Amino acid sequence: MTVQSIFRSGLRWAAAGVGLAAGTYVTYVGVTWSRYGHPPRPSPDEHDELLDRFMPVCEIVERHHVHVTAPAPVTLAVARNIDLYKLPLVRAVFRGRELILGATPPDSLTQVHRLLTDMQSLGWVVLAESPGKEIVVGAVTKPWEANVIFRSLPSEEFAAFTEPDYVKIVWTLRADEMGAKSSVFRTETRAIATNACAREKFRMYWSLLSPGILLIRRMMLRSVKVAAEHSVLTQQGWVS
Repeated sequence: MTVQSIFRSGLRWAAAGVGLAAGTYVTYVGVTWSRYGHPPRPSPDEHDELLDRFMPVCEIVERHHVHVTAPAPVTLAVARNIDLYKLPLVRAVFRGRELILGATPPDSLTQVHRLLTDMQSLGWVVLAESPGKEIVVGAVTKPWEANVIFRSLPSEEFAAFTEPDYVKIVWTLRADEMGAKSSVFRTETRAIATNACAREKFRMYWSLLSPGILLIRRMMLRSVKVAAEHSVLTQQGWVS
């Protein structure tokens, strides 16, 4: 086989791969669009009364979990302080959003980041907390804007907020105890638009860009599991 034929074969395979990825993405967008407004019901283990206080009804919901060989308080402490910006895929997702929407890049990603502190600095508010078990965070925003602004609301005002042209979003960091030495780390995100105009914009935004958001959630699960289990091993003197 000549170099030219190898090159042509490689191009065909690359084109086929791009075509497959594009087709998969188009299918995802269509399915996500059609499912908007029909969130799946939680299983008994997923049911969250604390979250229900702030958004009992929603238009989209995403739930993710992972088993962790660490006590629930350790898992939750690690989750609230995890640094997602150090992960190349997470930085790539944020960069992709900047390019798609024309957003202004942040000043620096070289500093040390802690998830909950970072989110609060952006405008997210801790709506409720069960120490060592769960944290509920929320804000109202217009996600489709390039340089998105998260508007803070006190917990007592959040559920009743209905100002038009906004989306209300809540998400959790939650660690369910599964014994003295293990837990299940969960994160759930819910959102609902405050009127039809916002719903139309958010439905399009979510259909097109939610793959990146979901990737970040999955990367967070893996990072929390690894860091929490490493923390336990360090405390036990197995690693330094």
